[in-house]
Amino acid sequence: MRQFTAVVNPTAGGATAAAALLRVARPLREAGAGLETEYSRSLDHARDLARRAGERGRVVLAVGGDGMAGGIGGALSGTGTPLGLVPAGRGNDFARALGLPAEPAALAAILLRAEPRPVDTIEVTSAVHDRAVVLGSVYAGVDALANHHANRSRLLRGTASYYAGALRAVTTWRTTRYRVTVDGQEHAFAGYTVVAANSGYYGSDRHIAPAARVDDGLLEVVMIHHAPRRLFFALMNELGTGAHVHRPQVRVVRGRQVRIEADRPVPYGADGEVEAAVPVTARVLPGALRVLY
Repeated sequence: MRQFTAVVNPTAGGATAAAALLRVARPLREAGAGLETEYSRSLDHARDLARRAGERGRVVLAVGGDGMAGGIGGALSGTGTPLGLVPAGRGNDFARALGLPAEPAALAAILLRAEPRPVDTIEVTSAVHDRAVVLGSVYAGVDALANHHANRSRLLRGTASYYAGALRAVTTWRTTRYRVTVDGQEHAFAGYTVVAANSGYYGSDRHIAPAARVDDGLLEVVMIHHAPRRLFFALMNELGTGAHVHRPQVRVVRGRQVRIEADRPVPYGADGEVEAAVPVTARVLPGALRVLY
């Protein structure tokens, strides 16, 4: 029977992370699985806890949102340690991309019985990162600014915080000239944002890259060109279904390595955490992580 170490972000979604773990813990223990719990003080601490648990041969559970999943998944990338997710954040976008159930008993059944499957990860390098590894996506521009505002929101949660953050970001945004190099081919344009996506979802259920797959060894690179603000807001509404990719202002290409540069220091983020400013490089690491789903 599997032995689990749950690494919990105690601040994810208020008090919901601990509550989410409790709901899954009961069916795990009733099935005879071992479960120990570690509470993280920071994302770096969570990574350390996950690595140490993996070295002891335990399955690591990331309990929290996309930042927690990406941080722990990145720490375990290339180690062979299996990762399970207990979604408890505002977005839970990587769990959504994997098709994980929300019902605790169904999730526990996957954690107990599913065979670990290889999933791609993303290596991120920039002025502030010699090398970091994340799971879902790397994004630069207005969406990173929107996510920054959402993370600082105290009144709104979940999708509402992202939409409020996006409204604030877009209304103050000025057109930026990007240079995006995908596997050596350069794409230059003026616009809003660039997303290098491993997972199809980001920003709390926004289907930014409908064709993205977590196990195909490629990144979907979504580039949103300049458009009037009213059209941009219409495009944002289409993110729920992925219909935005059919607009002429949106271009999607695929590749293994993406370099994002701009004519000014626009912010970039990864897996829900806003890191710094471009330039930034994202490179896919095919099948580097073993995940239960």
